[in-house]
Amino acid sequence: MDRLSVAGLLLAVVAIAGGHYLDGGQIQQLLNGPAVVIVVGGTLAAAAIQTPSNEFRRALWLMRWLVNGPRYDFERGIERVVEWCQRTRKLGLLGLEAEIEAESDPVVRSGLQLLVDGKDANVIRGMLEIQLVSQEQRDLQGARVIESMGGYAPTLGILGAVIGLIQVMSNLQDPEGLGAGIATAFVATIYGVALANLLLIPLANKIKSLVLARYRYQEMMLEGLLSISEGQSPQLIRQRMQGYLG
Repeated sequence: MDRLSVAGLLLAVVAIAGGHYLDGGQIQQLLNGPAVVIVVGGTLAAAAIQTPSNEFRRALWLMRWLVNGPRYDFERGIERVVEWCQRTRKLGLLGLEAEIEAESDPVVRSGLQLLVDGKDANVIRGMLEIQLVSQEQRDLQGARVIESMGGYAPTLGILGAVIGLIQVMSNLQDPEGLGAGIATAFVATIYGVALANLLLIPLANKIKSLVLARYRYQEMMLEGLLSISEGQSPQLIRQRMQGYLG
């Protein structure tokens, strides 16, 4: 679990609720079910209308990266490739067969399979680069969908406020309740702006960073597998892959 992201989200909630309370407001004034329905439901609806279904589902799946994003240990990846190189020198390429099922990364697993099958280095590079680019573009598009939600949410917040004001204006015969009604109406605006700037846009940027980190890691592992295919020494492979650190 990404503790920093969770801590940041909790801090945002505390900052808004705490600031409202310190200004003399009551926490329950910020709780409004209809506003949640309008802002969240409207934002999802707008994104669903503009986005193909497979991209929309991918974007929703990527949202889990807020608390459970992938992590890549580059130094550990280098050590693993060096170990694979040493094993192939003792047992041949078939010695890596047991590593295929144990590998969690789909691109690296495909590379290992191609290596064990004895494919040429150019074939391995060509096939894996297609997989790398396709995966990167798919997930970056998912991040852009989430980013677009951040553009819709504030507008839906204003829409919720207008709907709330309509309800207030339709009950002008109750002047004592006008103040509270207007305050409640503007809660939707708070929801829209907060959802966009404290969750959706930061999450989209985080996903982009994770996608680029994954691409760099997989590219590094690809170079290592190609080096094994070319028969390079473990020391040379380590030096070659260390260029990706930093």
